[in-house]
Amino acid sequence: MLTLYPEIKPNAQHRIAVDPPHELYVEESGNPDGIPVLVVHGGPGGGCEDYHRRFFDAERFRIILMDQRGAGRSTPLAELEGNSTDKLVEDMEAVRSFLGIDKWLLFGGSWGSTLSLVYAQAHPERVSGLVLRGIFLCRPRDIQWFYQEGASRVFPDYWSEFEAQIPVHERENMVSAYYRKLTSSNELEQIQAAKAWSVWEGRCATLHPNPRVVEHFGHPHVAIALARIECHYFMNSAFLESDQIIRDARRLADIPGIIVHGRYDMVCPLDNALALSKAWPEAEFQIIRDAGHSASEPAIIDALIRGVESVVAKTEKSAG
Repeated sequence: MLTLYPEIKPNAQHRIAVDPPHELYVEESGNPDGIPVLVVHGGPGGGCEDYHRRFFDAERFRIILMDQRGAGRSTPLAELEGNSTDKLVEDMEAVRSFLGIDKWLLFGGSWGSTLSLVYAQAHPERVSGLVLRGIFLCRPRDIQWFYQEGASRVFPDYWSEFEAQIPVHERENMVSAYYRKLTSSNELEQIQAAKAWSVWEGRCATLHPNPRVVEHFGHPHVAIALARIECHYFMNSAFLESDQIIRDARRLADIPGIIVHGRYDMVCPLDNALALSKAWPEAEFQIIRDAGHSASEPAIIDALIRGVESVVAKTEKSAG
C-alpha cells in the first residue's frame, strides 16, 4: 500500500487580493518546472493542511495549495461577504493567471470535488485532469442526509451532541437553526455552535475513530471558518442550480479523471459518486472497500496517489 511522500516545505508563498475584503493565501512547493497541480480543499471553509503537499512526488510536480475565501490562512477568517461558488471559481482563475499556468491538474475531495467539477465545467480547456475523492454533489438530499436525517441514524450518539446546541422547537431545520447561531453577534455562542458543527463532521469522517481528525476539526480556528462558511453555503444550496454538476457532466468528457470514494463514507454517501460516474463514464471509478470519507485514511491515500499517476499517464498519452 502506498503512503504519503516525505514532508516538504513551501518554496514560495503569495497573498493575492481578490474582491475586498478577501485576500487569498497561495503557496507553491515541489518542482517549479513540474506538472502543475492545485489542491482544492474541502469544507467549504476547511483550508489546506500541510499533509496535502505529500500526495505528490516533489521532484515531478509543482504543488499549489490555495486557501479559499475565509478559510485557513486567507483573510478575513470566516468572512461570508462575497463568498460564493462562482467567486471561488473566479479566484481559481485569478491564481492560475497569477502563477502563469496554462493548464493544471485538480486534486479535490468532498467540497473540493464539488468546486473542482464546477471549475472544470466552466473552464475545461484549463484542466489537464481531475483526481477526485469523496464526491459531494451538493444536492438538497445530500445536505439533508448529513444535517437533518440520515447520518443521524448511523451515529445517534454523536448526533445527540450536535442536536443539543439547538432548542427542540427549532430542530426541524438544523441548518437554518445553526446559521442563526453561527451569525449571532454573541461570539461565545458562535464558537460553541461552530465547534459542535465541526466536531460532528470530524467524528463521522473516518471509518475507524480517529482522535487526531476530531481534534483538528475541533480547533477553534478551523471550526469557526468551516462551520460558518459551510452553513452559509448550505443555506444557499451551495450557490448551484438544481443537479447542476450532473446536468453539465458532458463538459468533462475530454478530461482524464478518476473518482475515488470510500464504501462507508457517511459524510457524502456513495450514491454521489455513482451518479457522477454514470454521467461521466469516461472517468475511472474506484470504490474503496475499507474507508470512509477522510483523505487521511490509509486506503484512500493509496488510491489517490495511484490515481494521480494514472491520470497523469493519460494526460501525457493524449498530449503525445
